[in-house]
Amino acid sequence: MKAKPQPEQSMQEEQIRTALNKHWQASAAGDANAEHEIYDDDAICDYPQSGERILGRSNLQALRSHHPGKPSGFKVKRILGNGNLWITEYTITYQGRLAYTVSIMEFRNGEVVHETQYFGDPFEAPAWRSQWVRRRNDGDVRWDAVRAPAHLWITMGGKRISSR
Repeated sequence: MKAKPQPEQSMQEEQIRTALNKHWQASAAGDANAEHEIYDDDAICDYPQSGERILGRSNLQALRSHHPGKPSGFKVKRILGNGNLWITEYTITYQGRLAYTVSIMEFRNGEVVHETQYFGDPFEAPAWRSQWVRRRNDGDVRWDAVRAPAHLWITMGGKRISSR
């Protein structure tokens, strides 16, 4: 049995979703000030693949503002979340190269206090897997198995938050 969300929690989640939409729209538009409004002054951002940790909103905004290869394409695929933990899956194009990206954001008092971002390069699917998978029509190379269950449930903190 799924617990009904409390009105206060639903309102908070709607405010977070609105803030996320504004954040990603500002990111796509290159509006660094609006993009970083979502972060707490003492926010931490981790890039596990490079071993970097950025401390504070001002450092994060400065780092992104000085990126030598400004993004030329930015597309949010989906946003999933519940309570104070939200995940965004999106693509960024840097200097003609596509990067599949996942952002995991932790909120407190309506602001991001911790973000972890993962970046992945696209790769050619090996031929040996072709009998079990199919290519997506939108050109996205994400997994889409023919024998996948009708519903794939995503859970966070033991709560079911989404299905496909």
